[in-house]
Amino acid sequence: MSTPARFTLLLTATATVALLFLAVAKAEEDDYSYIPGTPKGPENWGTLKPSWVTCSNGKAQSPINLGLLDLTLSPGLGKLNYTYRNANASVVNRGHDIMVRFDGDAGGILINGTYYQLRQAHWHTPSEHAIDGRRYDMELHMVHLNAQNQAAVVGILYSASLLQEDEFLHKLELYIIQVANQEGKEKVVNGGVDPNVAKENEIVYYRYMGSFTTPPCTEGVIWTVLRKVHSVSLAQLTLLKAAVVNGNENNARPLQDVNNREIDLFLPLPLINT
Repeated sequence: MSTPARFTLLLTATATVALLFLAVAKAEEDDYSYIPGTPKGPENWGTLKPSWVTCSNGKAQSPINLGLLDLTLSPGLGKLNYTYRNANASVVNRGHDIMVRFDGDAGGILINGTYYQLRQAHWHTPSEHAIDGRRYDMELHMVHLNAQNQAAVVGILYSASLLQEDEFLHKLELYIIQVANQEGKEKVVNGGVDPNVAKENEIVYYRYMGSFTTPPCTEGVIWTVLRKVHSVSLAQLTLLKAAVVNGNENNARPLQDVNNREIDLFLPLPLINT
């Protein structure tokens, strides 16, 4: 099928899903909201539950602006060491976002000598992190845990394109449609999911210590945000926004204070022959 034909088909499917949403009864109220100025909005997350207080008083919260003037060039970090592989996976509608849960061993990433296994990936629209004050149209979070359940998250930014699709999302589109607007609904992905498709061959990245971007906003998370901005089609972006539960179409937490944290930028040094 040609790209324009696929684009038209996906837009039609997305429109159909959106119309079906109008006939679905509103789910019971969520524990938190992304809508600023509401009782459960981002500025109030820390007051909603005692266990969420870090969302308000934490000093190392995410997301942040990755500003040029705040960066430290850190060639010693080294290139990212991935060992991803295709694994059994399910697409899950969590209400606030759409998640790919890896049910098999999808490999992981080695950071400072510690292995972090890839457990899940999910999307935020628009992006949560900003580069020099600019937020992009979408961000993929690849969430990893080590043996002590400490977290390392890889963030990938996306800019919307009329026709240029994201290959990682491409395989998952039909499954996203099947779980759309049904919180808790999940579908097994035939043939599994290969995380390598999402990251491609990335070299330059930002690194800092932060937190999860949803309650309870737990700190101590190692963040790696890839510098290269990928492309996602407008149809794919529309599909993701339509699939979450109403009110979560813009599911990006506001930027948090850097609070003098170190933000490292890895750039490989050229080899110089002497």
